[in-house]
Amino acid sequence: MSSTHDRTTRYQKGSLTLPGTVMLGTGVMIGAGIFALTGQMAQMTGVLFPLAFLAAAVIVSFSAYSYIKISNAYPSAGGIGMYLHKAYGNRLPTAFNALLMYFSMVIAQSFLARTFGSYTMQLFDGDESGRMVPILGVSLILAAFLINLLGSRMIQGVASFIGILKIGGILVFGLVGIWIADSVSVDFSSPGEAGTFGNFLGATALGILAFKGFTTITNSGSEVIDPKRNVGRAIIISIAACVVIYTLVGFAVASNLSLAEIIKTQDYSLAAAARPALGDYGVWFTVAIAMMATAGGILASIFAVSRMLAMLTEMKLVPHSHFGMPGSIQKHTLVYTVVLGLILTAFFDLSRIAALGIIFYLIMDIAIHWGVLRYLREDVKANVWVPTVAIVLDLLALGGFVWVKLNTDLFVIGVAVVTMIVIAVAEQLFLKKATEAEEAGHKESHAHHH
Repeated sequence: MSSTHDRTTRYQKGSLTLPGTVMLGTGVMIGAGIFALTGQMAQMTGVLFPLAFLAAAVIVSFSAYSYIKISNAYPSAGGIGMYLHKAYGNRLPTAFNALLMYFSMVIAQSFLARTFGSYTMQLFDGDESGRMVPILGVSLILAAFLINLLGSRMIQGVASFIGILKIGGILVFGLVGIWIADSVSVDFSSPGEAGTFGNFLGATALGILAFKGFTTITNSGSEVIDPKRNVGRAIIISIAACVVIYTLVGFAVASNLSLAEIIKTQDYSLAAAARPALGDYGVWFTVAIAMMATAGGILASIFAVSRMLAMLTEMKLVPHSHFGMPGSIQKHTLVYTVVLGLILTAFFDLSRIAALGIIFYLIMDIAIHWGVLRYLREDVKANVWVPTVAIVLDLLALGGFVWVKLNTDLFVIGVAVVTMIVIAVAEQLFLKKATEAEEAGHKESHAHHH
């Protein structure tokens, strides 16, 4: 069989080091969260938004426990798809929740791409026409696609280089922003209407988007050197690094802009916060970091999510068509992932992309914890109380977020519900058909034997 039509997935065992894995994780986390979510969270919960970031970190810390326990027991390049399969087997909950995770990761790419466009346009006094942001976003996804075709060592090298520059740059922004601010006090005493508990929970749910990139580390599974130790370590290091960075940046933004200014500039609030503090040079510096951060995030995310879809395809949990394309399944899933990301980037705005992403992610996250409690507790040696607390916290955040959106943007809740119904029905039909085909095959082979 020629290599051009090799349909198998190809994983390079031991090709990712611990620092490289951490950079992939923080690459996705820092890219999505800090640049565009700050303003959206401020709009939802007012001056309490730095505390919402910390609340999100607490929820994610409880969530990470289940992922670390499963990855220690079953390191796999299929990551979350494989974890769900271990818990639920070849059934609808596996396929449905794995596809929710897949879509939430593709949504994260579109979110990054749009953020890249919003920040880049600050070099040209914004985007009044509304056309340049999606065009720049689409261009970035295509560039990341080309780099992804070059293999995991190339991605690790590029992501690590971008990651070091980005994390250094954001730390400088945070420290300098706080240093030159008139005061580092954020007035939490009068959050007003936006400070209600439901709004705070909604903002916390958005904040989880800034941390959920840690799950891409699980998708690197068997490609990580000594995965049973290093996947868990990489997750813990990534979350800890992001807590420090987000706290710094949150206070730097809140110290340099009024709440009204943060909300007005919500798609590019870090660049706006740099202007009063550091003038045009500060804006250019911040835009450069944002461009690197979002580019690195997309690179790492496409790398991880295409592998996850390839694993689901190999497990015969999702339908797959080659559409006449040569190459491996992994190359095909890369193409599907990129095409879906391009569509979302072109047609959805930032706040709606974020809303869809967080709803899908939290539902899938609850399914992971329930799978650990119900089916895997003995196998992975998990305590009962940690996943239980994780489920309760996820439900609180999801409930708060849905409540806010029901009152402000019913359309996005409608899209989320319809998408989930379509996924569930299509998967149920596909799995039923696959089971029937398998049974027919068994009967045929049995008849041949007689």
